[in-house]
Amino acid sequence: MAFENYNSQRFIYLADDDSDDREFFADALSEIERDVILKQAPDGMHLMESLLTLSESELPDFIFLDINMPGKTGLECLQEIRNLSGGLKEVNIVMLSTSSDPENIRRASELGATFYAVKPSCFERLKSLLEEVLSMDLVGAGEGNKKFLLV
Repeated sequence: MAFENYNSQRFIYLADDDSDDREFFADALSEIERDVILKQAPDGMHLMESLLTLSESELPDFIFLDINMPGKTGLECLQEIRNLSGGLKEVNIVMLSTSSDPENIRRASELGATFYAVKPSCFERLKSLLEEVLSMDLVGAGEGNKKFLLV
């Protein structure tokens, strides 16, 4: 999904079981993006419950998923979303995790993640990462002409 109109409001979902990480993300996002609605979920179960109630016009532009969450992991959410029919299946999904395990990265790629990013520990780096992701022209991103791992 590309953003043709950069003045329109964006919808972003974040699923992360660490409340400090969710707050860190929300603060960074609010500093770089004025017209954004951020919906947060404390785990994969809550995320999926929320996503499955959305109409096509309410779909997010991005979903940021932590890998290690109780109940339903980020990789399980990713797989479930990519197996759906309809527009939700096509939403850009960024795996945002403290894990840089090559197996997690490989699995995320196989399951259809748009990007995999290792969570920055510093606020400015998180802002830079979010700016990079949100400013990308994602037309054709699924065709192998993008970098997958963002550090």
